[in-house]
Amino acid sequence: LRQEAGGSACPASHETIDRGAHYLYQEGRHVFKCAVTDMSDSVGKIAERNGLDKTNISWVIPHQANVRIIDAVAKRLELPLERVMVNIQRYGNTSSGTLPLCLWDYEKKLKKGDNLIFTAFGAGFTWGAAYMKWGYNGSEN
Repeated sequence: LRQEAGGSACPASHETIDRGAHYLYQEGRHVFKCAVTDMSDSVGKIAERNGLDKTNISWVIPHQANVRIIDAVAKRLELPLERVMVNIQRYGNTSSGTLPLCLWDYEKKLKKGDNLIFTAFGAGFTWGAAYMKWGYNGSEN
């Protein structure tokens, strides 16, 4: 995933514009594979470190960049989609806002003690996961 020109290292010029160096280029298949692998592996590591497995993970909350990535992560984790928060069809990719928006949309379904694992893949090919235990019944609000 790259853009060859337009930043401080290669400022705009007639030559860079003429050769189309300001367009974003993405090797979609490679990005997809990396996102699925890195997100699911990071969920697995977080789960293992905290004594969790597919039977006691209540929800996985993935970054909402692409529904195909979300589906593939769930499949790789062997988790039913009913336990994966998905709202990309409602908002699209809202960048760093995807995880809190999922919590907002699913809050009424959460129960005190639910095991939640957040995972994301983003800019600069960074990824990670975090574990949280939910503190109250979402229906109480």
